[in-house]
Amino acid sequence: MPAPPGPPPGEDADEEERGPLRRCLVTRERLPKEAMIRFVLAPDRTLVPDLEGRLPGRGMWLSARRDVLERASLRGAFARAARGPVQVPPDLRARIEDGLRRRIRDLLGLARRAGQAVCGFQKAQEWLKGGRAALVVQAADGSPAERRRLAGGRGVAAVAPLSAAELGAVFGRDQAVHVAVAPGRLAQAIKAEAERLAGIAADGMRQAASPPGAARDDEGEAEGRLAGGTDGTGTGSDRRTDERP
Repeated sequence: MPAPPGPPPGEDADEEERGPLRRCLVTRERLPKEAMIRFVLAPDRTLVPDLEGRLPGRGMWLSARRDVLERASLRGAFARAARGPVQVPPDLRARIEDGLRRRIRDLLGLARRAGQAVCGFQKAQEWLKGGRAALVVQAADGSPAERRRLAGGRGVAAVAPLSAAELGAVFGRDQAVHVAVAPGRLAQAIKAEAERLAGIAADGMRQAASPPGAARDDEGEAEGRLAGGTDGTGTGSDRRTDERP
């Protein structure tokens, strides 16, 4: 079966990957790289999401939106751009979501180790009141009321890309609901990755609602156990159970 016709010269596969903007295969918009997903072909012509934008090969770019990804897969946009057959994994969207969540966890871990992030309601609130926070990261399954109480009306960006268990694991806790991140490149990168994930995820990151029994940070003390220390940094070496009655 002949390969689908390629794009006109100067577009898609022929475009140089230079500068801050890339063209989406589906919408034809030119957008910042941080708002897009890059794909490359493996040697067996399997499509691989390149979330860090570092893999070798000619990149194919899509807007970080679920509907765009679905249209690209259904309409053969990858095959046209690659000028040949492309194997699109059936779980491509899940791979992208998992990869973005992993990147957010890694970035939060870097911020924690650099002293640029704290968790717990009280510590996050202190950072917000003191003007030390540029970003609030909250658990997607956390209490909506608690999340609004901390971040509402403060003029600081808030995202909810991970579960309370995933956030807690970064800080050595069973779970965490509120994280404040200091200004800088790490905060910018976490926000960008959370926005990409929100665009791709099937459930909109569950930011509109939470299930019964939503996770809570009761005034800075996580439910369950804490990593040593109560400053929300999770840097202690010992572990203890929650001392609440």
